[in-house]
Amino acid sequence: MNHMMLYIDPSVTTYLIQAVAGVVIAVGAGLAIYFHKAKKKVNEKLGIDENKGKEVESDDIEFKE
Repeated sequence: MNHMMLYIDPSVTTYLIQAVAGVVIAVGAGLAIYFHKAKKKVNEKLGIDENKGKEVESDDIEFKE
């Protein structure tokens, strides 16, 4: 039986870590978007207003002399 030793260069390890991190971030972002859309649909079906208790500042600009 012939056993081969596999050498992984440190730069390859760095690229693998970057690739895995990119996939994890992309999947996380996708899940967050899906969750937000699903939550919005459930709130619409139940008649819940997410912004009911939030205060909103006006966009008016006042100049004082």
